[in-house]
Amino acid sequence: MTFVVVGGGLAAAKAVQTLRDEGFEGPVTLIGSERNRPYERPPLSKGVLLGTDPEDSVFVHSPEWYPEHDVTLRSGSRVTAIDRAAKVVRLDGGDEIAYEKLLLATGSSPRPLPVPGGERALLLRTIEDSRRISEAVTGDRRVVVVGSGWIGLEVAAAARSRGATVDVVGTTRVPLENVLGPEIAEVFAELHRANGVTLHMGTHAESVDAKSVRLADGTTLAADVVVAGIGVTPNVELAADAGLAVDNGVLVDRRLATSDPDIFAAGDIANVDHPFLKHRIRVEHWATALNSGPVAARAMLGQDVSYDKLPYFYTDQFDLGMEYTGWVPPSSSPQVIVRGDLTTREFISFWLVDGKVAAGMNVNVWDVTEQIEALIRSGRAIDQDRLADPSVSLSDLLG
Repeated sequence: MTFVVVGGGLAAAKAVQTLRDEGFEGPVTLIGSERNRPYERPPLSKGVLLGTDPEDSVFVHSPEWYPEHDVTLRSGSRVTAIDRAAKVVRLDGGDEIAYEKLLLATGSSPRPLPVPGGERALLLRTIEDSRRISEAVTGDRRVVVVGSGWIGLEVAAAARSRGATVDVVGTTRVPLENVLGPEIAEVFAELHRANGVTLHMGTHAESVDAKSVRLADGTTLAADVVVAGIGVTPNVELAADAGLAVDNGVLVDRRLATSDPDIFAAGDIANVDHPFLKHRIRVEHWATALNSGPVAARAMLGQDVSYDKLPYFYTDQFDLGMEYTGWVPPSSSPQVIVRGDLTTREFISFWLVDGKVAAGMNVNVWDVTEQIEALIRSGRAIDQDRLADPSVSLSDLLG
């Protein structure tokens, strides 16, 4: 059997590693459109952008790992088509590669800034993007970040930490309001204000020129550098053109199999029929790539596996470190319970739906993600007074 993996990120790298770890001895080819070997992306907006981590720390495997494990690495090659009938993928150079099982881990692309002059805005997705932004946001530069989500705030924190003057533009009342709700989102707003970032909320960029950004509210911001962090789009064109079922990503079952039983999808593009959450979810964070690649690989080998990992992500901004575990249904109106002190930014916040913990976020509180996950998976209604009381251990809430 010949296995082909399309993608140059963490999900693809972990998939081919798992194939070998599970004892698969057949041909494996990994095809990535970037010229670099597979790497992780979170450091690009954190340590690499900040200058505290070397670029080569992002790579999943050493250059020698691929030949040592008999994995054919086709970097700098783009798959242009999947012929499902012939079971081959076609590359931009004209080559065809046959497969018995195929994994798509094509990731996502940052959305360009759709305003006049928006092409001037830098985007962050690749090592080269991170390097370009890192070189641009130092010293006395005036940086405008359009977008107040996780990427936008991480870029703002890195730029401000490197001495730049930073303005952040966002459409909501406070950054991350749609993700965290107003009370918890205000913690991040105050964090950035306290560190000298100027927030321009409830507005959007209308145009960009060589030295400024004009906002919809009439404000003009001086800008030597503009960075856009307004979200990403899953790269589903290849799957859609091949006739696979696509709807907000590539539709996959619990085994990460697509509508074609010989083709699987992992990472950003996978819209998973999640067996625990009883809902379709598509998550674009690092942990999804880390965990879904190996599950897809085992499914390709015929194992009866199930992708039931809870969504997890983290961020580091200034002196704040955070981990978030779980998922809140978008149609719900969750109740927020806080354990700790929002003003000192040392707390755990819980989102409850029907009295049960749906998600938890620990801020500058560590080694609690397993307990938070256990609370979520318990499916029990939790005593809210005890949940809010730091003197009651999270483990005791399950007793």
